Amino acid sequence: MDEDVGEGIGGKLDFLEHFATLPDPRQSKKVLYPLDEVLLLTLCAVLCGADGWVSVALFGEQKLGFLRRYLPFANGTPSHDQLGLIFGALDTAAFQNCFIAWTQSLSGAIAGVVAIDGKTVRRSFDRAGNKGAIHMVSAWSSRHKLVLGARAVDEKSNEITAIPELVDLLAIKGAIVTCDAMGCQTRIAEKIIGKGADYLFGLKGNQGTLRADVELLFTEQMACNFKDVTVSRASGTDAGHGRIETRDIFAIDDIAWLKQSHDWKGLRSIVMVASKRETAKGIEIERRFYISSLRADAEKLGAAIREHWGVENSLHWLLDVNFRDDDCRIRKRNAPANFTSVKRATLNALRKAPGKDSMKSKRLIAAWDEKYLAKILGNL
Repeated sequence: MDEDVGEGIGGKLDFLEHFATLPDPRQSKKVLYPLDEVLLLTLCAVLCGADGWVSVALFGEQKLGFLRRYLPFANGTPSHDQLGLIFGALDTAAFQNCFIAWTQSLSGAIAGVVAIDGKTVRRSFDRAGNKGAIHMVSAWSSRHKLVLGARAVDEKSNEITAIPELVDLLAIKGAIVTCDAMGCQTRIAEKIIGKGADYLFGLKGNQGTLRADVELLFTEQMACNFKDVTVSRASGTDAGHGRIETRDIFAIDDIAWLKQSHDWKGLRSIVMVASKRETAKGIEIERRFYISSLRADAEKLGAAIREHWGVENSLHWLLDVNFRDDDCRIRKRNAPANFTSVKRATLNALRKAPGKDSMKSKRLIAAWDEKYLAKILGNL
């Protein structure tokens, strides 16, 4: 056995304890590569820039000595085909539950905005297996800049079933849970209130007359400068990338009439964001409407709305640009969802990594410097 076998300078890895309950579907007598070794290999490889099974397997061949500082790897590391089979057989929900348990150990109590939003992994479809691309619904902590949990569903429309499952598993007491119109459901609102959190939901036409009623009120009150109700106001301006955006936020909690027609647990206020975007192509004006269990504080509600949309840059954009999420061609069985969860775990690990370098730079340094990679693992 290699002289580096055992704890060595690497030491114990606490994060693996959170995956100890992950069921291994393989026959125990035939297992050459224990599950904890496979998980450590894959996390380290993705941390260092691997984006598929071939590059993960290559990392294992080149970095076997480093890996043996933590675990025996008595039979070396698996081939790319073996990795695909192992990850394809792992239960997706169980994998994500372990991920949630680990993330909550990193973040502690969650405060501030928890943005729940979905992203389709575009090349994860499997035509041979008659399987469409997976859609990952993630819970993102704006304050901690961490993925708190994720659920894989077959289609975007299934976000409605995935969101309550995430809410059930997350410790969100005191947080503000934000969702776009897809997640604007009475059942989800009840769960969030039941967990001791607040909600802020975007409105579209998927809730009967609710959006129309909210829009009508704001239209009428704007015409008379809100003389009939007490309104909280705030405004903000952003400029960059050849665009200037001005936002006016209005929040009202005098909504007894609305609650008589629409039975929403904890409903306390309605919000309108009127935005004007100026670009070289012209001016675009838009109004967006929301409901919330928070009081009518336009400043606070407007900030929460901004933080929700920050998930696009802080999570989805990073997954595409730094982890090539949309280009990933892993497709068989449960492997796409499980590998996508590994990428989210890697993003969390890099957020906790020492230094102020960019995500891309941290991955490069981890690939070049084993001491830095060991520091990342030690923070987990």
